Order: sequence, then C-alpha cells, then structure tokens
Amino acid sequence: MHRNRFFFFAVGIFVSYFYFGILQEKVTRGKYEREVEKDGVKSTEIEKYTFAVTLVFVQCVINTIVARLAILAWPQGEDKTPRLYYASMSVTYLLAMICSNMALQWVSYPTQVVGKSAKPIPVMILGVLLGRKSYAFRKYVFVFMIVIGIVMFMLKEKAATATAQESPLGVGELLLVLSLLMDGLTGAIQERIRAESKPSGLEMMYCGNVWSTLFLAVTILVTGEYAKFYEFARYYPFVIYNLLLLGVMSSIGQLFLYSMVSEFGPLVVSVVTTTRKFFTVLGSVIIFGNALSPRQWVGAVVVFAALFLDAFYSKSAPKKK
Repeated sequence: MHRNRFFFFAVGIFVSYFYFGILQEKVTRGKYEREVEKDGVKSTEIEKYTFAVTLVFVQCVINTIVARLAILAWPQGEDKTPRLYYASMSVTYLLAMICSNMALQWVSYPTQVVGKSAKPIPVMILGVLLGRKSYAFRKYVFVFMIVIGIVMFMLKEKAATATAQESPLGVGELLLVLSLLMDGLTGAIQERIRAESKPSGLEMMYCGNVWSTLFLAVTILVTGEYAKFYEFARYYPFVIYNLLLLGVMSSIGQLFLYSMVSEFGPLVVSVVTTTRKFFTVLGSVIIFGNALSPRQWVGAVVVFAALFLDAFYSKSAPKKK
C-alpha cells in the first residue's frame, strides 16, 4: 500500500507538471501580436510576456484557494507548525525560483536544466545538517548516480543548442548555485516541519502558499508590475484564461507534491521532480525517434539502475537523529 501511494503521487506529479510545462511555455514563449498605427501607417507589433512575478502570484493564489477548499472538505485537524517555519519555507522557495529564472539571462536553458538536476544533493546535505535526518550510505550513492546520469543525458542538448550569452564572470552559474542552496534550505525546513509538527500535505500546501501570495503581492505592488500587466491583459485578454488554467494545473501538481512531502519527505520529492525532466526528454526521444549519443545511453542506464536499486532497498527508510 505504501509503495502504491508513492507511485500514485509520482504519476500525479509527472502528468500534472508535464501539462503545466506546456502551458507555461505557451504563456511565456507565445506570440502576442497586435496592429498599431503610426503616422497613418499600420503595422503588426509583437510583444513578449515579461510578467514573471504575476505569473507565480496567480499560481499561488489558486493554490491557496484549492488547498483551503480541500481542507474544508476534508478537515485535517490542528496544525501546530510555527508560522516562522512556513514563512521561511516560502521565502527560500520563491528565492530558488527567482534565481533560477534570472540565471537564464546569462546561461542557456539546457545549462539551467543540467544545473538544477543537482537539486537532490543540497536537499540531502542540508536535510542532514538542518533537518536532523540521517541516511544509509547507499542512499547517497543512488542519489549521486541519478544526478550524474541526468547530467550525462542532458549535456548533448547543451552543446547543440546553447544560444544564450555566457557570462565571463559566471553570474549565471552563481545564480544556479544560489538556487540550489535555496532548494536545499526549503527541503531542510520541510524536514524540520515534518519532524516537529507532522502536518498533512494540504496544511503545508495551504500555509506555504498563503505566505508566498503575501510576499508576491507586496512585490507586485512595490514594483508596479500589476499596472503593466493590466495594460498587457487589455490587449491580450486570452492570457488571463491561460494563466488561470496554468494555476489550476499548478494546484493539482502541488496537491500531489505536498502529499508526497508530508508522507515521504522532500528528498524523495526532489528525486521525483528531477527525474520527471529526464523522462520527459526520454519520452520525446522515443516518440519522435530522435537518436541518442552513446553518452546519453550510458546516462539513461545509470539513472534507471539507480532508480531500480533505490526502489529495491527502499525498505530501509531514513532514520531520525
């Protein structure tokens, strides 16, 4: 039963965030065209969606609403988690996303994907240092195997499609390191919450998104992004529908994600979310018949071997210090 729940949550995360990625690409990379007239001459103007904070804000609002409705439908009991924990978790989560997105100004998208593939490592290390967890040595080996395998699998795409300007000062790489550090801190805080208060996944989702919504609302007001987005939405009202649909898929994904965090811990979730990208790329290779290099085949074998071994030895769960 325990293993069945794991696969149920994992499949839910894979499916919901796969569609979420498609919608996010549609919103952020889609074409926004309108006709403008200047000096009596009509022309077509193409704009880009640049309101990243608003995008995340809409997601957090919908996540909060969905989590609250779910709690009303299925009462969870009293959550005794200190508010400071949830506020800290929200800050580190948002900073991780901000640093990751800002890094794209200096490094290519494949570089970012490869860099973020190392996410389980800081989650594990800081989970031990701050989250009071201990893991069997083989767990470290399996996680490092997964990370190495994914990096090997993704490196070909980096070499073939890198188009962003690389910074000689390594600003993009530094931002990726900071993003990974924030991921690790988020995981450590979640481990501390699980150890001390044992809240349900719905409670963690609700409280975390409440704080995230508050922080993002202040950011939007201070920067004035809300006014710019309003003008943009006036010309392209369909973007509101896309954002709402994006938020719904985000909330479905978070229902599975926080349920898995509550039951299995943030390290397991970080491995699942990291391998999701690997399976997405591998699936596209199989469906569209794209050839894999020998290095990519080796990386795929390493990932599958690590996942199999981790599942085989998963009966030895992490112990609390």
